[in-house]
Amino acid sequence: MIKRLFRIWRWKKLDRMIFTSFIPPFIAAFSVALFVLLMQMLWIYIDNLAGRGLGFFTILELLSYKAIGFVPMALPLGVLLSSVMLMGNLAEHYELSSMKSAGMSLLRIMRPLIIFSVCVCLTSWYCSDYIIPAANLQFGSRMWDINNTKPALRLDVGVFNDDFQNFTIHIGKKGNDGRSIKDVIIYDQSESNSGKFVLITAKDGEMYTAEGGNTFVMRLRDGFQYIESRNYNGTSQSKYPFIRTGFDEFTKIFDLSEFQMGHTNMELFKNSRQTMDSKQLRAAADSMQLDIEKRIMSVGNFVSTQISILPFDSTFLKAEMAKAKANQTQPVESNTTQGNIVPLQNASPASTGVTFDSSHSVTFNTDHSAVSAIPATYQSQIPKRVKPINLVKRFADTFSESDRINFKNRAESSISSVLNQTLGAAASLDNIKENQVKFIFDWQSKYSTAVACFIFMFIGAPMGAIVRKGGFGYPFLVSVIFFVFFVIMTIFCHKIAESFVVNAYLAAWIPCLVLFPISLLLTIKAMNDRTLQFMEPLQRGWSKLYQWYEQKRARYKSVKA
Repeated sequence: MIKRLFRIWRWKKLDRMIFTSFIPPFIAAFSVALFVLLMQMLWIYIDNLAGRGLGFFTILELLSYKAIGFVPMALPLGVLLSSVMLMGNLAEHYELSSMKSAGMSLLRIMRPLIIFSVCVCLTSWYCSDYIIPAANLQFGSRMWDINNTKPALRLDVGVFNDDFQNFTIHIGKKGNDGRSIKDVIIYDQSESNSGKFVLITAKDGEMYTAEGGNTFVMRLRDGFQYIESRNYNGTSQSKYPFIRTGFDEFTKIFDLSEFQMGHTNMELFKNSRQTMDSKQLRAAADSMQLDIEKRIMSVGNFVSTQISILPFDSTFLKAEMAKAKANQTQPVESNTTQGNIVPLQNASPASTGVTFDSSHSVTFNTDHSAVSAIPATYQSQIPKRVKPINLVKRFADTFSESDRINFKNRAESSISSVLNQTLGAAASLDNIKENQVKFIFDWQSKYSTAVACFIFMFIGAPMGAIVRKGGFGYPFLVSVIFFVFFVIMTIFCHKIAESFVVNAYLAAWIPCLVLFPISLLLTIKAMNDRTLQFMEPLQRGWSKLYQWYEQKRARYKSVKA
């Protein structure tokens, strides 16, 4: 099928001409866009890369990983700019008019571009869903290793260097060979926790690396070593003699392994959403939704423990109840159903006439008959009414003052517990929902960014046919305007989705939904050879401004002459 398609295209000189004219500007526009996005990333990470002693191939590896991540953003700009340039050149040289006069429609002329844009969409989706997660995994792992790597060792003259852990080195002078040194001071604080302080001074010496660059050696001559020891035992202080030792030659070896970049296990970075494909993002979003429902259910069950008339939902507690039953840790509390005592796990809190907490206090419904079913061990702890209810104005007055105070304290404690639990759950739910929105937005953006390549084709090609300007000037301006609008819309939709103003699924597709009517309008106008109404005043204004500039320039030349 593919060979037959290429065999048909071999005889379509028009399609071959349009396709071959479209590829060079597309490659150029895509490369420029990718380079600009890559340089933007480089300015962000330059502080983490500079001074680490990284090799050229390490930096090139990082740039390659990040460049792959910018491919889906560079493809729409490449399609937009190249299509505007191609159709603008055809319209400017009246080739587009000749094709239309031969009976070809604009869509027939754009057929190679449409097929190519479909291939670009598939490439963008495949890159976003398969290649970019793997590249981000490698990039995140390497950046973690770089951030945990100490800067390259650099001993400058007259500067106290503390790159080595627990050591501070000062060099007074350095020879032209970079090896000989003079007036060296070394502060050794490796045993400072035990009260031992060491100072080494030398008049001259030399420094070099050994064992393939794994160790750093300082061979010092004609110096002294000072040792001051103090031992602290509680409030008492034990003093030791101050020691000064002279030496003709002293060798100090430092380990350079802490300056070398390690390799972290990449499995530790697989939970990041930047390293997930669409299936993993969808699974993570679904698990977050289950977590949200579980937390809401837990809060409701907690409130039901404080208010017995509320229902208790054990949907998410089946595993916990089965475990408790296996361990024989069921509570000894009971409730009443039709005058019989039944186990608590077989009845719902809504049907419980009375419940007990850990302090054996009582909460009962308005149906006071349920108290008769309470076990005899708790009968003595039930508050007794001191007055009949028909002799008081309030139900609380039927109990004694101490019982009323006890009821009030218990109610305040329950209210405080419910409030704290609810506020904590609300804050936790907000964090989970915000993370869920990010996962859903990234998942849907993999598809919406790919579809944007196809939409930009129907914006760029009709726009070039309408403006009839080729080259890099006018098409570049038009392309940048639409692309910046697309980027701003994407960022804006991401923010409003995180603020829960718009659904995350809709927010990821809003830029495409906004650009699609624009592409449809431009295509219809280009097919009917119509111009944009708002472009005519701009063109007239630009013409007047250019004429005014030429007049001023001519007057300046005449006066100068």
